[in-house]
Amino acid sequence: MPDALFADPRLARLYDAFDGPRDDLALYLGVAAELGARSVLDVGCGTGCLATLLADAGHAVVGVDPALASLEIARAKDSRVTWIHGDATTLPALQADLATMTGNVAQVFLGDDWEATLRGVHAALRPGGHLVFETRRPERRAWEDWSRVRPRVRGGVREQLELLTVSLPFVSLRHTYTFPDGSLIASDSTLRFRSRPEVEKSLTRCGFEVVDVRDAPDRPGREFVFVARRVS
Repeated sequence: MPDALFADPRLARLYDAFDGPRDDLALYLGVAAELGARSVLDVGCGTGCLATLLADAGHAVVGVDPALASLEIARAKDSRVTWIHGDATTLPALQADLATMTGNVAQVFLGDDWEATLRGVHAALRPGGHLVFETRRPERRAWEDWSRVRPRVRGGVREQLELLTVSLPFVSLRHTYTFPDGSLIASDSTLRFRSRPEVEKSLTRCGFEVVDVRDAPDRPGREFVFVARRVS
């Protein structure tokens, strides 16, 4: 089930405001242009930030997400995108040129669902199609920064981040939102931190060839950006 941060309608409406400017998305627009992708599948599209930018750039776009509250916000943004409520394992054979997973979506898959997702993406791509996604470098220990994050306020709503547990490769955290009427909504998340060799092996097992591993320009030294090609 998606975290409340994405699935609760009250929180989904706040997501873009708290997420702020999406400087991370320029990387994906650049890769789409670099590869000459005409059609793009955005897995875990959320509120549709990347999908709408891709549509603006002339790409045919499909966005898929299991959180209906987020997807309804995305649908209201852009009718040019094909929005699908579901996940990568339920997609038809789209023959897409490129699939993307932004915002560390890759880390929400904690067990066998990771390779099930990769196989679903593989089936949705055309032969030779590419997958690009990011994941945090475990050695950078991002959770240590999270433990020091100060509360933020947007539109009168206060967000507090709390680090719950670190039991590598899993890290759990909680976002708590306090509304002007005093009501609270908490959203708990668990992320999996995978090493570069672990990610590469999983891609190979699922029919991909790793073409490149890059840095995220807006977060130098903090992310692995994998570019993989469907080879089988």
